Amino acid sequence: MKALLQHMTSITRQRDHALLDAALIAALADLTAASQVRKREVLRIRDEIRLHVNSCEQSNDAPCREKSIALAPELAAALKRHQTSAQKILPDGNHILWLPVWLDGHFVACLELWNPALSDHTTLEMALAITAIYANHRSLLDYSQRDSLTDLLNRKTFDENFSKILRSLAQYDMPTGMQPEERRHHDANQNQWLAVIDIDFFKRVNDEFGHLYGDEVLLLLANLIRTSFRPHDGLFRFGGEEFVILLRAAALEDAQRIFQRFRSNVEQHHFPQVGQVTVSIGFTRIGANATPVVVLGHADLALYHAKTHGRNQVCYYETLVADGQLKSEVSNDMVEFF
Repeated sequence: MKALLQHMTSITRQRDHALLDAALIAALADLTAASQVRKREVLRIRDEIRLHVNSCEQSNDAPCREKSIALAPELAAALKRHQTSAQKILPDGNHILWLPVWLDGHFVACLELWNPALSDHTTLEMALAITAIYANHRSLLDYSQRDSLTDLLNRKTFDENFSKILRSLAQYDMPTGMQPEERRHHDANQNQWLAVIDIDFFKRVNDEFGHLYGDEVLLLLANLIRTSFRPHDGLFRFGGEEFVILLRAAALEDAQRIFQRFRSNVEQHHFPQVGQVTVSIGFTRIGANATPVVVLGHADLALYHAKTHGRNQVCYYETLVADGQLKSEVSNDMVEFF
C-alpha cells in the first residue's frame, strides 16, 4: 500500500505530459514486476485505429513501433465492450496485459505490459487504479494544455516549455579548461532548435474541399508530427495551419535531416479526397540568452523565405543570414528589426 501511495503522489505532482507518462510507466513496472512497460498513443486515420509507440528504443521481444488495432484482436474486443483490461498469451509463452486509457469515453492510449507478475487479483486492481488516476490527471492537463482538434500542445504552453529549454541550456555553460572531446560533447548537448511548420496552400484546401476536410488534413498532419519526432520534443499547434517544434539535443546535420525527413513524409502521404499536401519549414538555433520573440522571429523569417521561394522546403535561418539572403539591421535584448 505504501508503494501505491508513493506512486500516486508521483503521478499527481506532474505538470508535464512526458514526465507524467514516465511516472505511470515506473509505477506499473514496480507494482507488476513486468519485464517491459510501454505506452502506446492512439492515432486515428479515418476509420482505422493505430497504436503508436512514443519511444526511440525497441527491445527484441517488443512489437513494432506502430500497428493497427486489428492486429491485437483481444484488445479490440475489450475496447468494443469498454473493458478496462485485456490479456493475451503468445505462442512463445510471453504474456501481454493491455490497460486502455479512456478520457471522456474515448480510447486515447494504451499501456502494454509484458510478462506482468499477476500472482493475485490485488495486483491487477492496483494497476487499474493507477491507470485510472493517470487518466483523471491527464484529463486535467489536457484541458489546459492541449489543442482541442489535434491534441498537440497549444500555444499558451509554449512559453513554459521554452523556458525549460533555456534553463537546460544554462546548465551547459562551458567550464574553464575543458578538453576538445568534452567540448564537442558539450556542444552536442547544447544544441536546441525551433521550427515553424506551415501547410502550403491550406486556404485552397478549405475553399475547394470544405472545412471538414481541412480539419482532417490538420489531424493527419498532427499524426505525422507525432510519429516523426520524439516524445521529449515539444510539439505544438499555434493555430490555423501553423505548428511549432522544439527539437532537443541534436547536431545541425541531424536537425536538418529530421526536418527534411518530416517534410518528405508529408509530401509522400496521401490525404483522403485532398491528395497531396506539402509543408514549408523554417528553423533556427536556440541560443542560451535567447528570448521567445527573437527565436520565433528568426524561424518565421526562414519560413517566409521558404514560402516565397518555391514552398515545400526547409530553410535554416542562420544559413540564410550567412549567405546574405537575410540581414539583421538593428537589435536589442527583446526584438530584432529586419
